[in-house]
Amino acid sequence: MLAERVTQAFWPFWTILFATLAPLMMGWQDSLPIEIVWGFVVVMALALIAAAIWGARRFKMPKRAEALARVDSRLPGRPIAALADQQAIGAGDAASEEIWQVHLERMAARSRDAKAVQPDLRVASRDPYGLRYIALLALVVAFMFGSLWRVGSVADLGPTGGAAMASGPMWEGWVAPPAYTGKPTLYLADIPAGPLRVPEGSTITLRLYGEVGTLTLHETVSGRMGEVESASAPQQAFVVEQAGRLEIDGNGGAAWDVSVIDDIAPSVSITAPVEADANGEMAQAFVADDDYAVVSGTATIALDLDRVDRRFGLAVAPDPIDPLILDLPMPFTGSRANFEETLIDNLSEHPLANLPVTVTFAVTDAREQIGVAAPEQMILPGRRFFRPIAKAVIEQRRDLLWSAENDRRVLQVLRALSNRPGDLFRNETTYLRMRHIIRQLVNFEEFGMNDDQRDELAQALWDLAIQLEDGNLADARERLERAQERLAEAMRNGASDEEIAALMDELREAMDDYMAMLAQNAEPGEGGTDQPDGGDGESLDVSRAELQALMDRIQELMEEGRMAEAAELMEQLNQLMENLTVTQGEGGDGPPTPGEQSMEELADTLRDQQQLNDEAFRDLQEQFNPGRGEQDGNQPQPGQGQQGEQGQGQGSGQPLEGGEGGQDGQTGEGLGQGDRPEGGAQSGDGAGGEGQGGTEQSLADRQDALRRGLEGHSYS
Repeated sequence: MLAERVTQAFWPFWTILFATLAPLMMGWQDSLPIEIVWGFVVVMALALIAAAIWGARRFKMPKRAEALARVDSRLPGRPIAALADQQAIGAGDAASEEIWQVHLERMAARSRDAKAVQPDLRVASRDPYGLRYIALLALVVAFMFGSLWRVGSVADLGPTGGAAMASGPMWEGWVAPPAYTGKPTLYLADIPAGPLRVPEGSTITLRLYGEVGTLTLHETVSGRMGEVESASAPQQAFVVEQAGRLEIDGNGGAAWDVSVIDDIAPSVSITAPVEADANGEMAQAFVADDDYAVVSGTATIALDLDRVDRRFGLAVAPDPIDPLILDLPMPFTGSRANFEETLIDNLSEHPLANLPVTVTFAVTDAREQIGVAAPEQMILPGRRFFRPIAKAVIEQRRDLLWSAENDRRVLQVLRALSNRPGDLFRNETTYLRMRHIIRQLVNFEEFGMNDDQRDELAQALWDLAIQLEDGNLADARERLERAQERLAEAMRNGASDEEIAALMDELREAMDDYMAMLAQNAEPGEGGTDQPDGGDGESLDVSRAELQALMDRIQELMEEGRMAEAAELMEQLNQLMENLTVTQGEGGDGPPTPGEQSMEELADTLRDQQQLNDEAFRDLQEQFNPGRGEQDGNQPQPGQGQQGEQGQGQGSGQPLEGGEGGQDGQTGEGLGQGDRPEGGAQSGDGAGGEGQGGTEQSLADRQDALRRGLEGHSYS
């Protein structure tokens, strides 16, 4: 009850006390005028006195009877009060006294369960706005970010604080360079008077202590004009914009001749010619430099109208084309003071693609100074099309984007292209898309065409040109990527050997389809090849055997559980497919066409047949002449040489009609006397007959397999 009554009586007192201590612990008195500080202290002191008096008048010390009544009120039947009662009726009656005694015993038993009552510390009804919680929160924050010892600095603000101030510094100052310079802040009191070099844009902050007017500031480094604060102001801050003099005049003052370290504007330059691949992805290397750091950069691409070949669809005046602005890549890590980067983008669908342009690089530093490189003239790279029909469609798209006046000309050219679809279009889908575009152009010519409709039509022409150029190559590429993704996911999830084998078969099949489509879509150029200008020659010619060996190695590593190495090889395979080119004609090392693949397989089969003939002849020779195989030097026998010549002749000559006939003829000549294998079997013993029978059966089986292989690869 004591805590309860103290809380209810003195909660305003400790609320005001907390509200007073919090700002003083945070040090507000050091930055506010002395009048405000002392006014605050006086007001809060009076409030504390008033709260203490108010609480003292309302506080009453709890008595024992009140405490017992509070406890008794929580017990059933108020047993404590019952124990203090006296019997009023029947005092002389034995039965009544016995009943009374039983009653007292019951009350005594209940009183033994008495417990202390929790005090009621709630004062919400007296503090509906929660001022006590606000004051408590302020005090907690002050304890976290301030110090109780700072409250004592209030005494220094009085008349007795002059001596203490005299023993400390009369002034303080700091020079803070811009954050982007990375240079540390300087403490002026530690810098001797004389020359002082600071970066341009540095902020100087000064605090003058003591009586106002004792110290004054004179400076010519900020170039401030207009309303300038008093030279004797206790706190001053300004930015260094020029060289000049900084002087603190008065007792303990100092002076410096300030010179400015200029912030030089950044610079940027192009370091190499633009590079591009056949898909139109451009790469432009550049180098940027600044004394501190480059913040951002742009590349502005504008049409160079004077260099445009003004013929055909480009003869008319162009519609306004806004310059294209690209953000330059910046290093994620490391210094930006000097760096080399490469701007990579694909602008094939932009109206300026494959047209003369000027490219202007510009970079900006933290002070928003701009460095601009000399404009670079170039043909803006775009995707190259090799099929004539696709090139014609993409040229009409360019003319349509060049000027809306070209709509009639574009319509006429597209009608001419679709006149004989069987000669130009690979399938009905592309032809129908062409007819749909023509119908749209007819409607636009009749009713007019706005910019959005022209952009939609240009997108349709672009999609048509891509389909005419690539055919089903895009679908094959998508299937290959899907197979690679599924295999990579299986590697991450630890798939079984059976699942890995199935996914590898799927990848091989997708790879074969993709390479076949590459060979089908490639247009022969000079020298029998068509390799797009990659700029740096990063395209690769690979053979099917190399890809097969790489995939076999991936499967082997996965089956052995070496997933990290397999993933590394998968990444190499992905990069290989990204840079893959198809080589056609003689001397090409690229993947063979289906016909070439069949020829290679047939040649392999014929080589297997020759090897089988050699092996069969050696087996028969060993059976009929067991001693000849042990001659000195192991020189080949005439029959062997003759058989080898025959095998070589067949390997390079016409394919055999049947495996057995050719084999028998060769064997007869190898024996030299026309001896038949059957005769040898009759003159031998039982063991020899069994061995020869097994040899004949094995030879027949292998020849039959060889004949089936030859029939599978026969061609006219």
